[in-house]
Amino acid sequence: MNGAESLVRTLVAGGVDVCFTNPGTSEMHFVAALDRVEGMRCVLGLFEGVVTGAADGYFRMKGTPASTLLHLGPGLANGLANLHNAKKAHSGIVNIVGQHATYHIGYNAPLTSDIEGLARPMSKWVRTSPNAKSVAADGAAAIAAAKSAPPQIATLILPADTAWNEADGIAQVTPPKQQPGFSADAVEKAAKVLHSGGTQNLLLITGNALTERGLALAQQIAGKTGCKVMGQTYHPRMARGRGRFSIDRIPYVIEQALPLLKDFKNIILVEANDPIAFFAYPNKPSQ
Repeated sequence: MNGAESLVRTLVAGGVDVCFTNPGTSEMHFVAALDRVEGMRCVLGLFEGVVTGAADGYFRMKGTPASTLLHLGPGLANGLANLHNAKKAHSGIVNIVGQHATYHIGYNAPLTSDIEGLARPMSKWVRTSPNAKSVAADGAAAIAAAKSAPPQIATLILPADTAWNEADGIAQVTPPKQQPGFSADAVEKAAKVLHSGGTQNLLLITGNALTERGLALAQQIAGKTGCKVMGQTYHPRMARGRGRFSIDRIPYVIEQALPLLKDFKNIILVEANDPIAFFAYPNKPSQ
């Protein structure tokens, strides 16, 4: 078993069974392993932005990470815009980027670049595998990072010789460390505020609060306390349709947002950020 196959088998065993790909020469051993290993679905994209956008959308809809396969630094750079969107949406992605063989990097071939430097602004976890025997463990660590709370983008850089050289086998994914999803003290304070203020209070929600269950709970809170419920301007995903609690979003246009928010005395944030302007405008507030 070579390093590439050990990585694909580790991905499948770790619950990452879809790979959106736009490969090149340095990734051919990994491509061969994608075809050879049962349980992995490989989807070819004709542009790297399609690949990273598909992985982002996959997580938003299914809630579990997919993997990508990109060709060296330029291929990663072509996909960075949608990785930016994925990072903002807290999407979990195992991002695999090919690299020249370790002994070839020093020759400064035409596509040589600082891949780690390109990856870091959009990735919470970045690692370059040093040899074939490290690939499976590095892959397991990337999966754990992508599945952490909150989910995140993990970028694993795979030099070509680490893919074709002999490896030991697959690696097990350690369970992610669960962080508290809420502060009991913050919940108590929010409850007191909501019970005292009525229509002067706004419950501003996003993320898991916009699932069907989350919206149903928000509807109950609004019915009990009289507060208004709204969503941020943009969300990773929002449950819509007949029978579901329908809420408005904060308008994109600042001239519309300011009068809508001016009468609220308190804003309770549920996975949301403070309301801010999408861009700066002369003589208008950012927040």
